[in-house]
Amino acid sequence: MIGIDRIIENALLEDIHTGDITTLAVVPEKRSASARLIAKESLMLAGIHVAARVFALVDPEVHFIPRFEDGAVLVAGDVIADITGDAASLLQAERVALNLLQRMCGIATLTARYKQAVSDSGAKVVDTRKTTPGLRQVEKYAVRVGGGNNHRSGLYDAVLIKENHITAAGGIAVAVERARAFVPHTMKIEVETETLDQVAEALDAGADIIMLDNMDLETMRRAVILIGGKALTEASGGVSLDTIADIARTGVDIVSVGALTHSARAMDISMLLGD
Repeated sequence: MIGIDRIIENALLEDIHTGDITTLAVVPEKRSASARLIAKESLMLAGIHVAARVFALVDPEVHFIPRFEDGAVLVAGDVIADITGDAASLLQAERVALNLLQRMCGIATLTARYKQAVSDSGAKVVDTRKTTPGLRQVEKYAVRVGGGNNHRSGLYDAVLIKENHITAAGGIAVAVERARAFVPHTMKIEVETETLDQVAEALDAGADIIMLDNMDLETMRRAVILIGGKALTEASGGVSLDTIADIARTGVDIVSVGALTHSARAMDISMLLGD
């Protein structure tokens, strides 16, 4: 992943800063050690090479040997990786490696559950920009590992005309017209709608993707029929594991789920040193 070293280096600086006082005080210099990363619960693995990179940046002489690759489904007690090297290096890298690995595994595991919930439909599960500041790249990667798809990466790579843009521009039609004149012909234009009237306006304006935001199921079904395949349809707003299957059955093409990244629980993984 491009830029991953910067993410890791910032995290290491935040954690170690001027030095690991406890390790400096109690661990003898140049003491060799071995350790294992162990899953403490069932999970989908994501970020194993990110964790390995943490140890490499702390100490290039550390040997990190993964036993599984990203996408593997593990159970409690599975050994994820074997690590050998200087004890101080292992201890200094431990928390940053675990923080990233646990977070990424949590996102992949949750995404896989959402993906399974819509398996009887043709709808894609996608993420949003509701990511941890500074960690969007790794979190969106974890979504892909879990079987989901990425929405736009940021404000720079796609047009999504939302409620406030519509207000500021003076309406859906004028907003779409201005966007079409501004962006290259290769870039799609998406419009957020909340009512069937807005759906009709976005469709008439030539939107490529129409977001159905916080609509009830019946309104969403009617919107899909109204659009009739002339634009992609995306359901958004308040999507949960309890609701996503019913949402997907309305016939929408895409379901965006902020919870994939903003509400995923970090998985329980530990690092244990051997004798």
